[in-house]
Parts: sequence; C-alpha cells; structure tokens
Amino acid sequence: MTRTPTRQSASLILSALLLAGVNVFLAPNALAAAPVQTPVVTGLPDFSDLIDKVGPAVVNIRTTERVTRGQGMPGEEEMQEFLRRFFGGQIPRGGRGVPGGQGQEEREVARGVGSGFIISADGFVLTNAHVVEGADEVTVTLTDRREFKAKVLGADRRSDVALLKLAAGNLPYLRTGDSSKIRVGEWVVAIGSPFNLENTVTAGIISAKSRDTGDYLPLIQSDVAVNPGNSGGPLINMRGEVIGINSQIATLSGAFNGISFAVPIDEVMRVADQLKTTGKVTRGRLGVQISEVTRDVAESLGLGKARGAEVSMVEPGGPAEKGGIKVGDIILKFNGQPIETTRDLPRLVGATKVGSRATVTVWRRGNQIDLPVTIVELQEERGATRPAPNKPTPGGVANALGLRVSDIPAAQRRELGVEGGVLVEDAAAAAATAGIRPGDVISQVGNTPVTDAAQFNALVAKLDPKKPVALLVRRENVTQYVVVKPRQ
Repeated sequence: MTRTPTRQSASLILSALLLAGVNVFLAPNALAAAPVQTPVVTGLPDFSDLIDKVGPAVVNIRTTERVTRGQGMPGEEEMQEFLRRFFGGQIPRGGRGVPGGQGQEEREVARGVGSGFIISADGFVLTNAHVVEGADEVTVTLTDRREFKAKVLGADRRSDVALLKLAAGNLPYLRTGDSSKIRVGEWVVAIGSPFNLENTVTAGIISAKSRDTGDYLPLIQSDVAVNPGNSGGPLINMRGEVIGINSQIATLSGAFNGISFAVPIDEVMRVADQLKTTGKVTRGRLGVQISEVTRDVAESLGLGKARGAEVSMVEPGGPAEKGGIKVGDIILKFNGQPIETTRDLPRLVGATKVGSRATVTVWRRGNQIDLPVTIVELQEERGATRPAPNKPTPGGVANALGLRVSDIPAAQRRELGVEGGVLVEDAAAAAATAGIRPGDVISQVGNTPVTDAAQFNALVAKLDPKKPVALLVRRENVTQYVVVKPRQ
C-alpha cells in the first residue's frame, strides 16, 4: 500500500536530499500550493466543415453609377481617364460631347466591389453602408453564380450598416450570434471578396472587444486578414454564427496590417430592424457636451475611482437643461446603467427611443441626484452657445492657488447663465501650471459652489496643501474641472 508523505516526512526527505548534495529549488509555499492549471492546446482548428455550411450565404456585391459622357475621337476616353486620375481635369472638347451639346450619352460605370451576407430565406442582405453609398445599381452574386439586382432599403453612415433586399426566396442564410458573449482569443473566420477574389476565407482570433473608434461603434478587433473588397462580409464564430460585419482596417499601406475591425452584430441588427421598418435610423439626444473624469478629479470630488462623464456644456433649451442637468455634474448612470467612461453615455442615449423619459443619475456637490429627462431626436451635432463674459471691475486678492479673482456683477451672471462664480484676473504659480488663465470663470471649489471672491478665498485658505483640489472652470462656452495643488 502506498502512503502519502506527511509534511514532516516530506521535510525529512528534503533535508536528506540537501545533505546528499542534491540541488533542490523550492518556490514560495511549495508544499502548500499547486501551480495554476492552464488549458492544453491540442492543435489548430479545421474550418472546412464550417465553411461548407456557411459559405453559400455569403455574397459578392458590385455597384455601378450612371454618368453622362460624350462620344469623342478614338482614344479620347482613355486620355480623359488619365487626366482625371493624375491631374483632376479634362480635355476641353467641342462639338459632340460638350456638356449641353449633342452626342451625350448615359453610361454605367463600375464603382467598386464589396461583400455581404444573407440573413433570411426571403432575401434580406446585410453589408456596409460605404459599400453601396452613391450607387445607382447594386448587383448581388451568390456562390452558385446566380445574380440579382438588389434594392437598398436603407443605409446608416454612423454604424456603417446597410440593408438590401433581393427579389428571391428559399435562399441560404446565416444565423446571428450574440456579440456580447464573445471572448478575446476565440477563433473567428471572415468570408468575402478581397480584391474581387470571391469567396475568400481568412481566419484568426478576436484581439479585443469594444475597441472605441467612434461614438456609436464599440468595434470588435481581430487579426483576421481583411482587405479592400472584404467590407460588408461576415465575421463568423466556430458555431457558424455571425458576430459582426467586417468594416475597417488599421493600415499604413492600404492593405492588411494585422488589425481589422467589425461592427458587432447586436448593433447591426438594431440598425437593420429600423432600416427595414422606416428606411432610416433614429437616435436619441441628450443635449450635453461631456469630457472624461480623471482620477484626480474623482478623488477631489469624493467619487473614489474615476468614472462617469463630466458635463462641460449644456445646450440651451435642450432636454438636459429642461431636466435640470447642470455644467459640472458628473453623469454616473443612465436609466440605471452605469457610465464607466464617456463612451458609454452617447451609445446608451442613442439607443433610447425618441420621446421617452429617462432617468439620469448625476454626482453634484457630494450627492447623487436622479433627474428625469425627455429624449429628443439626434439630427445634427449641436452645442451650447453663450456670450463670453465681459470683464468686471478689477479687484480681489491673491491666494494659495496663485489666483487673483473678482466678483461678477449680477447682470453679468444673468448674461452668462451662471448662479455664482468669480472671474480670474491673474493666474500664477500652481494655477498657471494647471492651465487656468485670466478671463476664466470659477464656479466651484471641490463640491462647494462659489458665491463671491471673499468666499472663494476663504475656501482656498482652508485647503490641505498636500492634496490637489478640483476647480470647476468655464472658458468661453466650455466648462470642465481643473485640478490644482495648493502651494505649501
């Protein structure tokens, strides 16, 4: 019978080995802990069965546009193309071919080639918006060589998603997966028409999730080879499900450099549903300009860790102002969902139904406040505009931050739309180092609102010189927290 050695007997064995001159290397707590078990990689996957299954639902997309060109002498068309490509001009022509003259004809000119995939048996096809943008005619070719003229039901440039419809039935189609459950390191494949090479398959792994490249696109990053012509094709997991649309690459040469991006399929389907119903995408708007919350600002305001979105501008008459949101608020939640970074807020607001009421949780002067807002439609980028302050009567004294400030007359406060604050007349030492300059308006010290110059200087006099303080500073129409460390 084999006996398991006790800790005492194990120590005796080790002592005997050491006395015998045997080199023994021990890790800390070697007798008490075991190494972390890691999964064993047994081999690379075989994608052949997967491709046989999903390949027929991936399509090639060709686009053309109609242009008017005149008939000219032999070789003139080639010379026109040469001039367009290299000099941006055309040969002056007379007689036939002169714009408005006789001999003009309308021709179809190829614009480009992209990829797409079928998502239903009755012929709905997804691709990138940039693949079909500006096209007068879209031709879709299946792997069995059947061709269809596709109708563009709608395209959304913000998400780079377009929905097409084929007049056909009983078509092969792909199942959609859940892009919120993808894992970094899992295998994925792309199918498309790079450089017009139809049904090309490439494989790789997911390199990162939620890679930020825009307000509404937390993209999937992978190392799958994607080149011009792959745009609009599917990114597929090992279960044969679409998890994204291949849309962008990071490159210095124009070709694949090891980094490609796909629009997550969850976002794609939300957009596709709206395009199918109305032909356009409607997004919500809150009416604020926001900036990142730094660690120093978070600590100074009592937030703990850096989180949320700092409100630096509020649109006059917009939903945020009507709901009570103010400059200097830190938005922590939107409808109960945490705002970890500034990227989270526009995505959540954009996905909210226009006209619905939402609850915005803000951090204001040391307290959390829930504010009701009514979401309006996002139509164009808007910003709050208010008149710049006129300089009030000089005065004030220097303080430990290196600031000399003065009161703002009541009439000027009404013009600026502020309840209090002081005007910076001179900034030196720590304040100047932090970027504060004459003409700025300071409306808050930490979580305490500023009423006048005397109160401001009193607040500064009580600051701990070993700790930085966040000042809420307004410059022209933008307000943000600036962290300053008092002089010791």
